[in-house]
Amino acid sequence: MKSLGLLIYLFLPLVATAQTPPKLGAPLAEISLETLDLISFDTKDQLFASNTSGDIYLYSQEGKQLNLFSPARQGRLNQLEASWTVNIFSFSADLQEYRILDRFLNPLAEKGFSPTEINLAKAATLGNNNVIWVWDESDLNLKSLDYLRNLIIQSQPLNLILASEDLNVSEIREFKNRLFINVPTTGIFIFDNQGNLMRKVAVIGINKLCYYKDHLLWIEAGKLMAVSLSTNETLTLAQLDNSEASYLQIGQERLAIVSKDTISLYHLPSWLKTIQ
Repeated sequence: MKSLGLLIYLFLPLVATAQTPPKLGAPLAEISLETLDLISFDTKDQLFASNTSGDIYLYSQEGKQLNLFSPARQGRLNQLEASWTVNIFSFSADLQEYRILDRFLNPLAEKGFSPTEINLAKAATLGNNNVIWVWDESDLNLKSLDYLRNLIIQSQPLNLILASEDLNVSEIREFKNRLFINVPTTGIFIFDNQGNLMRKVAVIGINKLCYYKDHLLWIEAGKLMAVSLSTNETLTLAQLDNSEASYLQIGQERLAIVSKDTISLYHLPSWLKTIQ
């Protein structure tokens, strides 16, 4: 009996350790940016960040500022994407325009949606084959725009497809030829690259879409969470020390967490790389 008690005493700390989520550790760098809003990594782990005026900052892998783009027309960005191989994409619902820049933040194109059949763009994202996906709140349609020809290719009535009139779409993103539509009060809707509904992920309250190894990651109650898109399993990946952390983005070998006016930059942890 004493031997059994000793084994339990020795085993309990191991169980507690196994059940305790890991931590990210000390950040590689902390970037302070007044009125910080959006962030995005490019394919070389350079970090792009915008403030609420629409200025875009470029930082190195180590968090050193390299460049700054300040547009002539100031307006908050609703989308900032740097993960494409060549270009940087931004979209502003306030200005009803999108912008494409090169890797050095030189503007390549700056356009509004007129004279297309888009009247009130509330979310937009860059897609493959010269397409911009747009959520048009005026008619509750998801539209694909050929931005080279300024031509609407197709239009899908989301209110009919999703059987809902209350569609508060906060963000759309394309990952691996699938389109993800974030409706924070309802969940994530996944479409194929032709705009056909594939499935719904019933996870609510995600601030910004973050995709890694066929998982969606987000921050909830001070924890780093993930849901598998193949099994629907929800995982608690890590306990965060920062109670003000709101969302994250992941690059190739970097992870960034956004809190109020601060970006915490980390090496991508080895335990995250092993996620299946």
